[in-house]
Amino acid sequence: MLVENPKILSAQQMRSERDRLVAAGRKLVFTNGCFDILHRGHVTYLTFARNQGDALVVGLNTDASVRRNKGPNRPINNQEDRAYVLGSLRMVDYVVYFDEPEPKDLIAAILPQVLVKGKDWAHYVSGREVVEAHGGRVVLADMVEGRSTTNTIERIVQVYGKKG
Repeated sequence: MLVENPKILSAQQMRSERDRLVAAGRKLVFTNGCFDILHRGHVTYLTFARNQGDALVVGLNTDASVRRNKGPNRPINNQEDRAYVLGSLRMVDYVVYFDEPEPKDLIAAILPQVLVKGKDWAHYVSGREVVEAHGGRVVLADMVEGRSTTNTIERIVQVYGKKG
C-alpha cells in the first residue's frame, strides 16, 4: 500500500496555499502534463519550471483525461502512481489533478504568477489570458530532443516486442 503523499492537493487547497505563498512574498509557478513514464525530458522541464519561482505546482491529467488525449492504451501508470512519483521529486512542491481537456479552469482557480509550458505549445498556452490578466507571465521551456514518453514506449516495444 502506498503512503499518502502530502504534496497532492485539491484545487481549493492549492488556492489557499497559493494565497499563503503570495502573502509571504513568494512566487508560485504552474505547469501541467500527463507525466506518464518519467524520463530525462520531464526532469529537465520540471527543473526549469521550478527555477522560474519559489514553488512549483504541477497540474496532472487524470487517467480519463490522458485516455481522451492520448488514446485507450494510455496512461501506462495510473494517476495515483504518477502523482506519487511527481510529488516525490525535489523540484515539485505540489500536485493537483485536473480532468478537463485543458487546465485553464484549474489555472484560473489557483492564479499562479508564472505559467510554464514547453515550446512545442508556443502556438497555444492554456490559461495564458488568466495569468497575464493578473500580472503574471508565461515562460516557454526548451524541450529535450528525442526524449518523450511515446519514444520510451516505442523503445520498450522494439526491445521486448509485443506480447500476445
